[in-house]
Amino acid sequence: MGAADLAAVLARPLGGGCLVAAAQRDGEGQGAPVPRTGPGERLALNGMGSFEWDLDSGTLALDEAGLTVFDLEPDEFDHTPEGLGLRIPADDSARLNDTVTGVLAGGGETYGSYFTVRRRDGRDQWTHTQGRVLRAPDGRPVRIIGIVRDATAELAHATVLRKLENARIQQAAIVQRTTEALSRAVTVDDVTAALTGAGALERLGADGLALGLVENDAIKIIALSGESLEILDERKFTRLDGSLPLSQAVITRKARFVTSLTALADEFPLLGDYLRRIRFDAAAYLPLIAQARAIGGLVLFYRRRTEFSPEEQNLCLGLAGIVAQSLQRALLFDQEREFATGLQASMLPRRIPEITGGEIAVRYHSAWSGREVGGDWYDVISLPRDRVGIVVGDVQGHDTHAAAIMGQLRIALRAYAGEGHPPSTVLARASRFLAELDTERFATCMYAQVDLETGGVRAVRAGHLGPLIRHTDGRTGWPNVRGGLPLGLASAFEQEEFPETRLDLVPGETLVLCTDGLVEEPGSTITAGMDALAHAVRTGPQSPGELADHLSDQLWERWGSGDDVALLVLRRAPDPGTHRAPRIHQYVHQADPEGLSDARYALRQALRDWNMAELADDVELAAGELLVNALLHTDGGAVLTMEVLPEPVRRIRLWVKDRSSVWPRRRSPGEAATTGRGLLLVDALATHWGVESRGDGKAVWCEFDAGSTVRGSG
Repeated sequence: MGAADLAAVLARPLGGGCLVAAAQRDGEGQGAPVPRTGPGERLALNGMGSFEWDLDSGTLALDEAGLTVFDLEPDEFDHTPEGLGLRIPADDSARLNDTVTGVLAGGGETYGSYFTVRRRDGRDQWTHTQGRVLRAPDGRPVRIIGIVRDATAELAHATVLRKLENARIQQAAIVQRTTEALSRAVTVDDVTAALTGAGALERLGADGLALGLVENDAIKIIALSGESLEILDERKFTRLDGSLPLSQAVITRKARFVTSLTALADEFPLLGDYLRRIRFDAAAYLPLIAQARAIGGLVLFYRRRTEFSPEEQNLCLGLAGIVAQSLQRALLFDQEREFATGLQASMLPRRIPEITGGEIAVRYHSAWSGREVGGDWYDVISLPRDRVGIVVGDVQGHDTHAAAIMGQLRIALRAYAGEGHPPSTVLARASRFLAELDTERFATCMYAQVDLETGGVRAVRAGHLGPLIRHTDGRTGWPNVRGGLPLGLASAFEQEEFPETRLDLVPGETLVLCTDGLVEEPGSTITAGMDALAHAVRTGPQSPGELADHLSDQLWERWGSGDDVALLVLRRAPDPGTHRAPRIHQYVHQADPEGLSDARYALRQALRDWNMAELADDVELAAGELLVNALLHTDGGAVLTMEVLPEPVRRIRLWVKDRSSVWPRRRSPGEAATTGRGLLLVDALATHWGVESRGDGKAVWCEFDAGSTVRGSG
């Protein structure tokens, strides 16, 4: 039996009279050869015919109705399976061959399948066959009997049902995807992003989109998506007078479904030129109704659409309802947030005072998520004796109550600082003030008094992140600023001690203060965030304003902006001296082992730039001795200054300033002593040296004559 033979056998489990006759013949065949049935016993029903195939002889008998199903005349059918191959396409023939072969080989009794018959007029007719395999007592298949019928009407109905079901599934998916995307939208910008972002039009099942909001007596288009729709930007605002299809839909609160934009252009001349230029065929103009009020309108554009079925119209109306509810929530959120941020902004200083000898930049960023605002703040306070107080702080919580407390605390701290109290007293009084308020909130704070003329900084912390300093050579460091408990808690626990830390800010150095929102990266430690901040400061621009923007871009926006941030950047004005008398400054931390080598390198490089490289060895050695003395015998770091003194003789002066009032003295160490030779070396190398009082500390200096080979003591 060949493939062509099997392809001709199209069967499925028999029913009706044929099944009865087959069952009778099965019973008669028990223990004896299976009797054959003649063509006259075949079923002949309207649109349904029967067949019998003798597998031993290979002959196939079809009744008259069966011939009609295959569109064959009696005289052109040769009673063989090959005779049916004229009407069955090759693909269907191969598929049916596999079906019948599997049943015969597997011992099955019935099978069935759909296939196509190519009729004389060229039309493809869906046909169904079902058959039963009759076997000899030894299980060998000997005969197949079955029916064939025209299944075109049956499958046509099934196809319609399948299309309807597919459309229902597709519409449900559109609603589900759109609802899911808009469920995450909080602001109006979030809604427009969800409707116009990647894959948004596909989610909506549309080819283009325009979204408008009602503002006073007009509609403002806030979102456009789709090829060629950018031309509608020219009509971003339209009067709400019914002269355009979208405004008409909003006024009447009735959707309009248009299958010819050309015809619509004739009805609305004001929009005619635009409708003829966009590349769409149909559109749905949908009012956006929320709480019984029209808040806007939505237009969905389509290509190659000639009608809107009732199901498609209901889908568009459902989408409009989803968008309207999302927009209503977003509008309320934006209004509440605008009020909250306005309240907070009113409590922050409106103007930063101008300072002499430096430059300050401040930034405040509200969190992008959440309806409420936080209690972060900054302040810059003018102090007596040309000093400036700088503050950043954070009140516990993220709500309007935290913002209100922040406003009161900021004013109180400003008042205490303005009275001239030392930093430790300022924070102690601020802590007591917060504890006496009717609240359980606490606050962290970093406060520093800065003298930009001398570079002296008096810093105190109350449970807050310390300052970051960028040195003139680009290095950054976190000075060890001692701290106390957060404000409020310190008073509650009767521990109002906020020890001061003295720092030096040399000309050209930058001080960065911030709240924790700038260093807390989700899923990471605060140490990693501090390292990232230090790197961003090292690689950022010199100007405080540009550096503040750089930090916002690199950190706050990158990390998701889940928290408020207050940022203050202060830079002491650079002091390069003049062309004839240049100058460099460098601060060396006490706990910075690389600071000494960096300072020596800076001195050598400067002398080379000033064409005085012959002094580099002596100056570097003397500077090293003075710095080591300051770092070993005082409590803090040291400021190194080197300058050219052009008059009366061009020479180099080296300064090392520290915060100790104890003056160094030159000693005469014994041969076995390991210390005490520093000033002896300085005396031997320099032409002059000495010590001067400087504020709350001293400065040790030495001079070197340019080109001089004679050295003496000072």
